[in-house]
Amino acid sequence: MSPDPSPDPSPDPSPAASPAASTADPGVDPGVDAGALTEALARAEALCSDRGVRLTDQRRQVLEIVCRAGRPLGAYDILDAMRAQVKRPAPTLVYRALDFLLEQGLIHRLETLHAFIGCTHPDHPHASEFLICTDCGGVRELEDDQVQCSLHQAAAQSGFSPKRRVVEVIGTCAACARKAQSDGPA
Repeated sequence: MSPDPSPDPSPDPSPAASPAASTADPGVDPGVDAGALTEALARAEALCSDRGVRLTDQRRQVLEIVCRAGRPLGAYDILDAMRAQVKRPAPTLVYRALDFLLEQGLIHRLETLHAFIGCTHPDHPHASEFLICTDCGGVRELEDDQVQCSLHQAAAQSGFSPKRRVVEVIGTCAACARKAQSDGPA
């Protein structure tokens, strides 16, 4: 849940990729704009209301944890973060909330990392591509129609019927590449 990303493939500075939080929370990016996080959560509530579904307190809490993290989180990372706010949260609560958030397009599951990240444009159904930096852990969500068209054509030409598309590119973001270049050879 954040504004559309810019063409720079460095980690997304949006609430989905680097949300605001108190420095007391472990694994939370303290440099995130609290206003952007609040706006993203309000947008999620409005989208759910428009769709006739409920963003319950638990679902909102899971979404906020995912958006605040500043990095992809696994289900048990989310469960650990919930323990600071809920006495003995059950894993099923987290998994049900994640299922709902995925179904509503408010988050994405990163298959290669077995983790979740907020969606940068949840207002419409879409297939996304992700650039995942192995140096800093940043993730950038892209929505490139040309990539999707190319995948669709390749599948059709081979007679393949895809159930869903997963495009995750693992590498080094622009910021980490610049840093490595300025640091020079070790």
